[in-house]
Amino acid sequence: MDNRFGDIETFLMVAGEGSFAAAAKALRLTPSAVSRSIARLEQRLGVALVRRTTRALALTGEGVAYRDRMAVLIGDMMAVEAGLGQEGQGPRGVLRINASPSFGYECLIPLLPRFRAAYPAVTVDLTLTDAIVDLVEERADIAIRIGPLRDTSLRAKKLGHSAMVVVASPDYLARRGEPETPDDLEEHDCLRFSFRRSVDSWPFRVGGQVVQRAVPGSFFGNCGEVVRQMAIAGGGIARHGRFHVARDLREGRLVEVLGAYNPGDGEDIHALYAAEDRAAARVRAMLDFLEGALVVAG
Repeated sequence: MDNRFGDIETFLMVAGEGSFAAAAKALRLTPSAVSRSIARLEQRLGVALVRRTTRALALTGEGVAYRDRMAVLIGDMMAVEAGLGQEGQGPRGVLRINASPSFGYECLIPLLPRFRAAYPAVTVDLTLTDAIVDLVEERADIAIRIGPLRDTSLRAKKLGHSAMVVVASPDYLARRGEPETPDDLEEHDCLRFSFRRSVDSWPFRVGGQVVQRAVPGSFFGNCGEVVRQMAIAGGGIARHGRFHVARDLREGRLVEVLGAYNPGDGEDIHALYAAEDRAAARVRAMLDFLEGALVVAG
């Protein structure tokens, strides 16, 4: 009989205990049974997982890679089985969320204590990055994206909309002067993004029409938070989603410039998730929570 799962479990025990004898004792098997299980697994995979010597046992490179991958997969499988068996008891299990640093710091993290209080059986695993990640590869349940969505097989739930705003610090404006028209930006340092931008220009409404103005500057940031911090430090003029700098505007760290020329554009904010994951109680709970609790400055 093919006992594939049993062989994998035995290998993980050997890797953890460091010897066949210790693994056999933990599994209540004989050392010879453990040895045969490892041999079956190696034969099926076509690689050596364990390097045996008279005095010690060590994993091969393939063994280390297999151990790390299988430990994650089996952990996920056990979590799925536990979650399915207890679904009637409410949301539970690990909920993996991926979001941009700007949204995470300003909007999501302040709400998470309330979510955790409402759903104590859910463990939140939050990753903040501006990189566009694959939900399957990153093992994420929900990804929060700002701006236009790519063609995707994922479902999208709109969480809000945020207007764009041009900002600078009072210190920068005191040193360099405040631009009165978009053309004045030629004499200023503009802070730009090094990702997802094919044109180095900002839109403005001039004479009833929206026009693009090229903006100069010698600083590029790889995420919104980097550019925001540079603006607060007096490094130049930046263009952000209002949600990202709303607190800075209220508290005076940044001020809006060229407001009369603001074209009124903005970016939608969506939560992306796989269609099949919507059935999981922990995913439904977070999507519904965000819809009710999230207030985006726009």
